[in-house]
Amino acid sequence: MIAPRASLVPFTWREKDKFYTALSGVALPVSVKAKCGQIFSNNLLFTHRGISGPAILQISNYWQPNEALEIDCLPNMNMLEFMQNLRTTSPKLRLKTALSRILPSRLLELWMEQGLLQDDALAQLSNAQLAALDLQIHHWQITPNGTEGYRTAEVTMGGVDTQEISSKTMEAQRVSGLYFIGEVLDVTGWLGGYNFQWAWSSAYACAQAICAKLEG
Repeated sequence: MIAPRASLVPFTWREKDKFYTALSGVALPVSVKAKCGQIFSNNLLFTHRGISGPAILQISNYWQPNEALEIDCLPNMNMLEFMQNLRTTSPKLRLKTALSRILPSRLLELWMEQGLLQDDALAQLSNAQLAALDLQIHHWQITPNGTEGYRTAEVTMGGVDTQEISSKTMEAQRVSGLYFIGEVLDVTGWLGGYNFQWAWSSAYACAQAICAKLEG
């Protein structure tokens, strides 16, 4: 038995990061990376408790408690190159105005309120400051407090170890006539109907095996 837990589930903020609740309703496309190296690219949604959206739900399958997540807020853009070009063509442009072209204004305003960004003219930004900005936007590190649990989870991760059943019949290897199907097994799919398909397919295989056994 693998310890069960909620999965495909939103994360909640730690106390020190709860100022992000002010962004509830803001969404942006991101790439999010777990410590194990798994990456998902899709939308992130700020909520009044933490973060959700397809990218976050997917990565929750690979997250372990107390691990950090790395978020790329501009996965399809070289932010450093973008800023260096603007610094040449529009040196008097303010940082917030420049970044508002590519990131949500509410996120930028919050970062500035928290002292994570300074609204300087682009001409005043040193290469070191640009590098720090690049790190903040492409390698934003957060450590969730936890998940919202089964209240909002799409599926359960964990359950009966698949090593203990037949992959063809779903029958327990140690107990004849005992079958396990669907979510009770330690099988968790991605978003997109895969968990429904697993439930249907494992049930079909189980039913076929039982019928064959009854028919002798």
